[in-house]
Amino acid sequence: MTTRTEYDLVVVGAGFAGSVVAERAAQRLGWRVLVVEQRDHVGGNAADMIDANGVLVHRYGPHIFHTNSDAVWRYLGRFTKWLPYRHRVQASLGNTLVPLPFNLNSISRVFPLHRAREISEALVSEYGAGAEISILRLRDNPNHAIRRLSTLIYEQVYLGYTRKQWGLSPDELDPSVTARVPVRIGKNDEYFTDRFQGIPTDGYSALIERILAHDNINLMLGTDYHDISPTIRGRLLVYTGTIDRFFDFRFGELPYRTLRIDFKHTRGPLLQSVAVVTHPGHAEYTRSTEYRHFTGQSAGGTTLSYEYPGPHLPGETTPYYPIPVPESRNRYRKYRDIAKTISNDVTFCGRLGRYQYLNMDQAVAQALATVSRLART
Repeated sequence: MTTRTEYDLVVVGAGFAGSVVAERAAQRLGWRVLVVEQRDHVGGNAADMIDANGVLVHRYGPHIFHTNSDAVWRYLGRFTKWLPYRHRVQASLGNTLVPLPFNLNSISRVFPLHRAREISEALVSEYGAGAEISILRLRDNPNHAIRRLSTLIYEQVYLGYTRKQWGLSPDELDPSVTARVPVRIGKNDEYFTDRFQGIPTDGYSALIERILAHDNINLMLGTDYHDISPTIRGRLLVYTGTIDRFFDFRFGELPYRTLRIDFKHTRGPLLQSVAVVTHPGHAEYTRSTEYRHFTGQSAGGTTLSYEYPGPHLPGETTPYYPIPVPESRNRYRKYRDIAKTISNDVTFCGRLGRYQYLNMDQAVAQALATVSRLART
């Protein structure tokens, strides 16, 4: 005879979205919550670990927390202290490393002095000091100096990286992707401009473990929800897995890009001047990340990771990025529409549940809003 267990809420997925939903429901609403996670760890793609050489690394590639939300920052601050960290990224252009986003410092590294001055003056005159302009707008500008800059950025930075990252040319992607590639009219080399930035002192996995350490929360790791759903009964369900899997791929699989990440440890000092270097050129990988930059760890060596993008294969690889093309968005809309027709007892949340790329703070904000809605049910 099958035993069914009663919960106020079942949450599928122990990433940021699912974990925050579970904690708020348990703490704020006093609900009994079950969290079911297919992997053998919490944290989703933000999970980290100490590698064999004692270096804290991010298992699924670099994650830097940044937000402008006081509410999100205060909420997570209950579960972690923060290491101050201001993220800087460089692009490898041949033998030259240039800061990203492309800015006035970058211009001075890739153009002769007189040409760099001409381009910088044209940018300030056209857009004003401190502005951030998308590469699309720059490409449409008739000014000869600005067009020279936009051609270089597009061809040497954006084009190669996009083809490797997405397996598509820029023209095939949604314009919103290109719109996220800014040129900064200033000399600020920080990658993010958010008010709050940092790395959890003990890591992301420890942060999520503390979020889930509530007496009202039961956690099942290494368990596929679809295998056990007949034995579990919850008054409400929050599903943060892939929405197409929930509906048995009724309209076909939603496409994602995945990453193969190779780690390499080297004895000796740091090898990169910043944590992340992008490689838009001939290298097969898109980014190299040196993790000691995040934590300031003192160790006898340094660990780097190298990211190799490819198509996601359901059941074989980890989905990372929804593919921003009209066909995939139209397919998601079919799943979204059918989701609206099922019981209000099921809520889809998070990057996979809503087929949208979310920064960590956006996933937390979405989870907090989800619990506020659930409280009214």
